[in-house]
Amino acid sequence: MKTIVLLKFGSHLYGTNTKDSDTDRKGIFMPSKEQIFLGKIPKSISENTKVGIGKNTKNDVDTEMYSLHYFLKLACEGQTVAIDLLHAPDDMILETSDIWKKIVKERKRFITKNMQAFLGYCLRQIGKYSCKGSRLAAAKKVLDYLNDNNFIKDMKFNKKFEVDSVIHWKLKEIWNELPEGEHIHKDGIDPNGNRVYEVCGKKVQETANLSYLYNVIEKFYDSYGERARQAERNENIDWKSVSHAMRAAIQLKELYTKGTITFPLKDAMLIKYVKEGLYSYKWVAGLLERYIEEVKELAEKSDYPEKVDRKYWDKFLIKVIEEELK
Repeated sequence: MKTIVLLKFGSHLYGTNTKDSDTDRKGIFMPSKEQIFLGKIPKSISENTKVGIGKNTKNDVDTEMYSLHYFLKLACEGQTVAIDLLHAPDDMILETSDIWKKIVKERKRFITKNMQAFLGYCLRQIGKYSCKGSRLAAAKKVLDYLNDNNFIKDMKFNKKFEVDSVIHWKLKEIWNELPEGEHIHKDGIDPNGNRVYEVCGKKVQETANLSYLYNVIEKFYDSYGERARQAERNENIDWKSVSHAMRAAIQLKELYTKGTITFPLKDAMLIKYVKEGLYSYKWVAGLLERYIEEVKELAEKSDYPEKVDRKYWDKFLIKVIEEELK
């Protein structure tokens, strides 16, 4: 296996490592002639020095190598791991090549106004533990409407989902009376031409029973209501994942303001404190939301293209493979 690049990754790259941190390494390899001709190019190859079960220790080394084909795909998608690799400083690089230097020289070609992989990760972490009050209020508005009008009178769901017969009304029968407002819409149409009622992102066709609508919205309300309350109490938070989201938001902001990502991160200490759960989730979520709004505005004002020029990278890959096969 020919190595295109191998470098230190994870906490050692970000500057968030501690004395007990294990070593993460990531890299890119050139597929063999046989793999290329037979169409059997693996996405990645992993190796771990750990023996036995349990968490890694500071002496363990995790190595993951991406095939050149898969790495370019990840980079074109704007995946965080690929963008991080492209901005790794020289002191993190263990092995390199002319191919890698050529890719890094053109790394700005991977940056666009729509870095959805970065933003999506951040947004998922925010939504995982909390829900804006306006969304909960919208869900409650629909539940109250169904209850107040006796459409769900005496409805009791059990494990078999047996319900009172009165709730076999369908949405289309009261379509014009269904509540509307922020996070509540009924302007969608499905592929079969049915109208769609959307509440807080939950979509229900007009042909569905009111019982189904009620069950979907009640589940959303109870789930997110409890998550929001837990977030207020800083309970059951996966702080490691949240810290990754914070890191991604900080990196994306720097990418749009300075055109690069500097490692180790200047906000490494903030990220470490978030990982340790030293701040309230409410404060962290608020900071993440502000970063995301800033990033969206910066992206829109930037000179970056709307999407990656994949034809350029396809030609680059073909040229590199042709030279390798010679």
